[in-house]
Amino acid sequence: MTTNAALFGELLRHFREGALLTQDGLAKAIPCDRSLVARVEAGTRVPQEPFAKKCDEALGTGGALGRLWGRVDWYAQVEHPDWFKRRAEMDAEAVSLQEYQERVMPGLLQTEDYARALFSRVLSAAEAEERVRARLSRQRRFLADGGPLYVAVLDESCLSTVIGGAKVMRDQCAHLLKVGQLSNVRVQVAPSKEPGLIRPNTSMSLIKLSDGHEWVYSESLDQGHFNDDPAAYARHNRTYHVLRADAPSAAESAALISDAMEGYEHYELARAQCDDLDQEQLQRRQRRQLPRSRPRVRFRRPRP
Repeated sequence: MTTNAALFGELLRHFREGALLTQDGLAKAIPCDRSLVARVEAGTRVPQEPFAKKCDEALGTGGALGRLWGRVDWYAQVEHPDWFKRRAEMDAEAVSLQEYQERVMPGLLQTEDYARALFSRVLSAAEAEERVRARLSRQRRFLADGGPLYVAVLDESCLSTVIGGAKVMRDQCAHLLKVGQLSNVRVQVAPSKEPGLIRPNTSMSLIKLSDGHEWVYSESLDQGHFNDDPAAYARHNRTYHVLRADAPSAAESAALISDAMEGYEHYELARAQCDDLDQEQLQRRQRRQLPRSRPRVRFRRPRP
């Protein structure tokens, strides 16, 4: 069966070839990696709205790709892991979601590249792409204006644990700052070196459904744990809200996230400068090793 991504990719290829551009040429015009254009055209990568709009501008389509992007339900056909399906169903009807997360970003806040880097460590490329699509499908409801209340308290380790490299982490921090401005979303950071903060023993979610039912959700390796015992919910809810009260506010946390983002930007710049220096040194060594264009001629000194 042809997917929505494949249909979009076919239309993109039609416009690109009509504009007499190669994939590399379109990538330079956007700009982006040529591999991104290739994957979108092959239907193996779900395009993002900015990508569609930049393609419209580069190809002179009159906004056709952007309009198509807005009308497509990109994540109608996704498969969550069996152990996670129940949680995904809860996300689809939750009226509020409060999370505490350690080490890695919560799935609802991950960028596409962050999620891909995370899944690619343990899954094949095809399996990773399917998991990325499924993860992004859960985000749309919470990251839309007027969506359900979503509060995330991140341990600072989420900012310092590098997934996918400095650029991925920089973009991930920028994404946190952006979604944190939504009216229904609050993101707070619990500093790792603050001994007075009392944290939950593990990452967890407090989920309230439309029927008023409340659940505590946590995970172990490839397994989700659900608890709707009122006493357990009240206990974890109390711990969570004490942590929220003692942790830096959303505005103060935004400053911490900005600091982390600047750190990754500086690392990228320093790495690029080192790469340029290494390339220059390599070219110098290669020039020294090149044979001389003229043969050496030895002249005998005249004898006295």
